[in-house]
Formats: sequence, structure tokens, C-alpha cells
Amino acid sequence: MEKLTQKKIIDTTKLLILETNTTDVTLSQIANKLGVTHGAIYKHFKNKQELWEAVAKGWFNQMISEQITITAQNMPDKKTYLHDWLWLFVNAKKRAYNENPKMFVLNTQYIDNNPFALRSVLKESYQKIDAIMNYNDPDLEKAEAIMSAFAVFTLPNFKELWNLPDYQKRFEAIWNLISFGI
Repeated sequence: MEKLTQKKIIDTTKLLILETNTTDVTLSQIANKLGVTHGAIYKHFKNKQELWEAVAKGWFNQMISEQITITAQNMPDKKTYLHDWLWLFVNAKKRAYNENPKMFVLNTQYIDNNPFALRSVLKESYQKIDAIMNYNDPDLEKAEAIMSAFAVFTLPNFKELWNLPDYQKRFEAIWNLISFGI
């Protein structure tokens, strides 16, 4: 029997989400598909919420974070770097939605209803903003505030607005509002 790992559990969970077209997959279904007991899953995840966060975080990293390939090189200043990073971030979300709306909805459904899970998924993005701006804020409050200003471009509930013709104009309006305070 192949060794049970977190990755194998996450991959099986994603597969079941796809097969059932819902995030209402139970730990029993996951355990059955893997040929293990509930207890085996709990050795890798303390509860279902932790598993779902890992599934959402994995999808987010693959479809959003890993798509942003900008560096500080050739940037005149940290504000420009932040602006460009945020623009790439919101466009990665938009692209993920447009390329596969069904998977986007399935992978963001859990997060939509769990603000603590959302915060956990976005933590690396907050850390990136904090690093770009050299805030050195251990609580990442400033970075979270910046990301919150762009909620209409990042939260799945607003996905229907992402393809409107004034998308970039609205982004720039928010940027112009907050850029004085960062």
C-alpha cells in the first residue's frame, strides 16, 4: 500500500470535488476513496477545516500566486512595484475565473463562507505586500488593509464584475485613492 501523505489526501479531495461537482465532500468519502480510515486522515489534518484550507490554498497558489512573476528589478520605486504586483494579482484571479468558472467556484466556495480560511489563504499575499513595502509588520495589518481595498477585484463574490469594460479604470481609481496612504 502506498504511503498516505497530505498531498495524496489533498489530491483525492480535489478529485472528489470535481467528480461530485460540490465541496460537500465528506471525510468518509475521502477515506473510502483512499482505502483508509477517518483516523488516518486525522493524522495529517486536525479537522475538516484544516483539510479544506489546504485544498483551497493549494489551488490558490497554483492558479494565482504562482502566476505572478514580477520582481523588484526595473521598478522605479516600491509603490510602482506594489501597483504592478496588485494588478497582476487581480488579473490572475480574473484569468482563473475566466479559464474555468466551474473549478473557480468549486475552489472558492469554501473560502467564501469562512473568513478565517480566507485570511489563511491570503497570508502569503499579505506577506508579499509587507515585503514589497518594507513594513515589517508582524501582524500584516497594513498589507491586509491594502488587499481589502481591492476586494471587488479579489473576492469571488464579485467575479461577475471582473469582465466589465471599466475593469482597469476601476482598479486605477482605487489605487489612486489608497496610494497616498501607503
